[in-house]
Amino acid sequence: MQNLIDNFRFYMLIIRTKLADDTPPSACIIHANRSAENLLGYHQKDLIDRPLDSVITLKEISVWEEALASTEHGDADNCFEAEIITQNQHRIQALLSLSPLPKQNTAYTDSVLLIQAIKPGNDLLVMRRVVEQSASAMMLTNYTGNIEYINPKFTELTGYTAKELLGQNPKILQSGNTSLEHYQNMWSALIKYGEWQGEVQNKHKNGSDYWVLESVSTIKNSEGEITHFLAVEEDITHRKAVESALTESEERFRQMADLSGEWLWEQDPDGYYLYSSSAVKQILGFSEAQIIGKHYTTLLTPQDQESQTAFSTNHHAFNALVNHYQHRDGHQILTESTGLPITDPNGTLIKWRGIDRDITAKMNFQAALIESEKRTRMIIDSSMNAIIIMDSSGLITDWNHSAERMFGWSADEATSQRLDKLIIPERFHQAHQAGLITYLGSGTWPLLNQQTEQVAKRRDGTEFPIELCVSPLKIGNDYIFSNFIHDISGRKSAEKQIRQSQVNLAIAQNEIKIAQEIQATLSPSTPIKLAAFEITGFCVPADKVGGDYYDYFFRNDSHLDIVIADVSGHSIGPALFMVETRSALRAQNNPSVTPAETLGLLNNFLFIDLNNSDYFITLFYMQVDLDRQQLSYANAGHPPPLLFNRIQNKFMELDADGLIVGIKQDVFFEEKSMSLCEGDVILFYTDGLIEAENAKQEFFGLERVKAIFCQNSHLTPQAIIDTLFTTLQDFCQRTLFDDDITLMVFKWH
Repeated sequence: MQNLIDNFRFYMLIIRTKLADDTPPSACIIHANRSAENLLGYHQKDLIDRPLDSVITLKEISVWEEALASTEHGDADNCFEAEIITQNQHRIQALLSLSPLPKQNTAYTDSVLLIQAIKPGNDLLVMRRVVEQSASAMMLTNYTGNIEYINPKFTELTGYTAKELLGQNPKILQSGNTSLEHYQNMWSALIKYGEWQGEVQNKHKNGSDYWVLESVSTIKNSEGEITHFLAVEEDITHRKAVESALTESEERFRQMADLSGEWLWEQDPDGYYLYSSSAVKQILGFSEAQIIGKHYTTLLTPQDQESQTAFSTNHHAFNALVNHYQHRDGHQILTESTGLPITDPNGTLIKWRGIDRDITAKMNFQAALIESEKRTRMIIDSSMNAIIIMDSSGLITDWNHSAERMFGWSADEATSQRLDKLIIPERFHQAHQAGLITYLGSGTWPLLNQQTEQVAKRRDGTEFPIELCVSPLKIGNDYIFSNFIHDISGRKSAEKQIRQSQVNLAIAQNEIKIAQEIQATLSPSTPIKLAAFEITGFCVPADKVGGDYYDYFFRNDSHLDIVIADVSGHSIGPALFMVETRSALRAQNNPSVTPAETLGLLNNFLFIDLNNSDYFITLFYMQVDLDRQQLSYANAGHPPPLLFNRIQNKFMELDADGLIVGIKQDVFFEEKSMSLCEGDVILFYTDGLIEAENAKQEFFGLERVKAIFCQNSHLTPQAIIDTLFTTLQDFCQRTLFDDDITLMVFKWH
């Protein structure tokens, strides 16, 4: 391996960084391959133990320390520019890449430092700076769609870190509001033309939606094969919000204009119509489309055409101007017109805006009667309820617009038809006719003058629920019946959904109660306090039912087993898996079965159940040999417990290789052993502790846990747990958390 590294053509150094709590980390070279020796002009023996700042300018050391810190936190980008100093003091601009080596020591960190010399005017470096500093979000995926690179702007736009997105499919960002056809068209265009551009709605990490204008291009190799896809995104969320607000405002204005019943219009400076509300149809018989583009004088009667021309050429508003219009069918319409000139800041006329009110009825000989009938008609037609008037023989005499929309029959089609034949289901015909006959004979009908729920039918035969109120009115010697009908389909549907929701809620509450009862039986009810040791635990679920589990029990007189686990999810499912896990572990009463073997047996035992239910378990298992004062442990992907040696004032993370339970069968679990020393204290915890956030979105963090644990290690296990949890509540300023938090402390006397 050493010979292979030495013969690499790229320049490589291995750097050792010594760590100390009270001083900055110091770095030195512990190995260099031949290419690096040649670049720097040193023999290998001269480079060994040489301080890093002897080959990198002091100005860049702080940058190197930041890169080292970023690798420890798992950040994706650990490259940085630096100036290399050769033995003869020649300075070389270079791009450095830092990667930590596995199996680190707590006293130092070993890292691989790759050096790439940068030639003046290097296009690659310029392009890297362009991408990193771009105001546009950029994402690079491989051919299968997995993300391989994102620039800083992309993390800012999505809220995800590079670590969270690298290796993921961009589907993680989809909001669910973009159709499958949209994405299919995008991929078709990419394959056919090599590029695509369009608007996409995605979801931010915090759950909010955002819009981007996305340009996607294919990247091909020298053989013309597509290897990658590059997406460049511009945030257009604000623009879309403005467009939506503008559209809503325009729609609101249009609806208000249509509902007003008055003719609203706009004209250009020369008097040609730019806009017309739908009321023009009611007043003049023309549709909006027939009005737009016409000069206003073409609608006037001949006597008004000449006298009214002057109003379009001056800048003076007019009010209550009486116009004589020619209706589409030829009869004369009188309106009261009000107009306002719209000018720019320079006083130039831009357009006219005005309103015409039909006053034909009140200017007519039968003004009072016509006005009354018109008002009644407008009330009926603008009513949200269907209004149907029926005579004493059951024939329809009036049918308003809401009735047209509700039942699907136009007024012309409905008038003179029998009410029961048109809107009443056939099974109720006889009851309707009998009630009408009874009322005409005796003056009584239970349905009259009260609101009742009935069933009606539409033109297509579909039935729906309605609220019906029937009021009789005697005219001369005859009767008419006014039917006021309200469609309650939406209300009935909502009531049904509410009832179903109440059922679902009751079921869910019952499941939660069952899960709580199950979970309450899992953890030990009391701590263990003996001369040799003391152990206790504590669990706070994030929801009514948590996914954490801890246990400690004697396998026999000389062996104590300790376990802590985190089952994914909440509610009754994880609670049942806790029971199954606890039963499987406690059933292993053979003291010769090691922790690693126990995890292997447990994984195979639970694999099918976990795999079928999409759950998994992280679990740490420890066995304490009380006679030999030795502990053995194995880990299935759980946060490693912290062992604090009070004599040496030193922490140790108890970790071992092993995959989480429920992912695959026949997993190898590494097992480690060590001797216990007097005063050793071990803290077991779940990730809810270190990942708890405060209002500033700062993590409680492992380092803070270590500091509190160290300061209180002399206390009893229960006191240590109480101090940790109280400090956590003060840090987060709350008592409820987003994830379950479990703590367990073992103290060897």
